[in-house]
Amino acid sequence: MRIPTFTSWPIFNNYRRLIARSTIAHTAWPHTIRCTYHPIDLLNSPGLTYSSTAASMILRRPLIAATTTAVSAPQICIRQLHHQIPMRPVPKPIPFIPDHTSFLSAIGRNLSAHASKIPSWEALFTLSSLQLKELGVEPARNRRYLLHWREKFRNGEYGIGGDCQHVENGIAQLQLVEAPVPAGTEEFPMSRWSAVATATHDPGTRKVVVNVPVGAEAPVITPDIRGVSGIVVKGPRTISGSYVETIKGSRGLKAKIKLQEGIWEERRGHKVDGGERRKAEVRAKRRAAANKEKNR
Repeated sequence: MRIPTFTSWPIFNNYRRLIARSTIAHTAWPHTIRCTYHPIDLLNSPGLTYSSTAASMILRRPLIAATTTAVSAPQICIRQLHHQIPMRPVPKPIPFIPDHTSFLSAIGRNLSAHASKIPSWEALFTLSSLQLKELGVEPARNRRYLLHWREKFRNGEYGIGGDCQHVENGIAQLQLVEAPVPAGTEEFPMSRWSAVATATHDPGTRKVVVNVPVGAEAPVITPDIRGVSGIVVKGPRTISGSYVETIKGSRGLKAKIKLQEGIWEERRGHKVDGGERRKAEVRAKRRAAANKEKNR
């Protein structure tokens, strides 16, 4: 390829721009540059003359190795989207969880030890993970667990006792009642189990465990009454569920749920025989050691 000749200064500037944007490294120019312009534009540029051999080389080998090392500026990718998402509103406390201290105590994993570092209910639901780290909530596993439960609470996903509306001093009282079953329709008739009398309920009724105020005797019963989530009835009149304590002298018809440490805790798993990946190896070595002792 021979050096092109220029008939005017504008044509020289045009050639300089094309070289700066071309994909080939031109040794005639003082700066060897690699960019993204196709070399066919060099052939079609006015004022540039090439021999047939040079033109064929350009078309056959559009990418020619540069005589110097091409250096590109690194691009740092930073996650910015999650910082632009607007903060969700702070949920209101519920009767069973009236403040941030009780929330940290309920979700367990010893997060109640950090209650003094979080000043208020609003701060609990607005602090970021980095801010929690600066306050001393460690390790990172506990921060992730706290953020996980924070979002569940925002979505209305509570643990046992979270749907109780009558709570006094952290205690929700439960009572077993017989509620009428809603009358069926032609499309959805009443089930045969509800229509007949059994040893545990009268015809047209069902057993429901409801939350009642402390000291109340007869709750208001309606066909659409809903029971407490997570509480079931076993046998004719036994209230059963996690952290449920039967009240003495009530013949099993009354119980209570008391707010305590870890009542909503999602317990971590523990490794058995070295974990899932090492279980076969550990058990094989144990059997080999037992057989060795047996054969002695």
